[in-house]
Amino acid sequence: MADWEIWLVIFVLALATACTRSSFWLIGHHITIPKRVQEMLRFAPACALAAIVAPDLILAADGHAVLDAGNLKLVSGIVATIYYLLRRNMLETIVFGMAFFTVLRLFPVT
Repeated sequence: MADWEIWLVIFVLALATACTRSSFWLIGHHITIPKRVQEMLRFAPACALAAIVAPDLILAADGHAVLDAGNLKLVSGIVATIYYLLRRNMLETIVFGMAFFTVLRLFPVT
């Protein structure tokens, strides 16, 4: 590609990004989102987080699923989930899950 083509692509992508992100500010007050859709959108952040975290917990480096007790990330994730269900504190859960994972890595159970 020529230099001008690269700059054109960068400009078009920047323009597309700016338009899509500012569209809610420009026309958001003219559009009414139904109550049912608003209720469903409440779960979007949790779904996005699960879509990011779940593959990291389940998949090995080569891409196949590892669902046994040797998968330290999965074990730590399950323990952290149980901790959250008991305590309902996200910051404590993150610290506890990271500490549990670190202990499992440093002192492997065989």
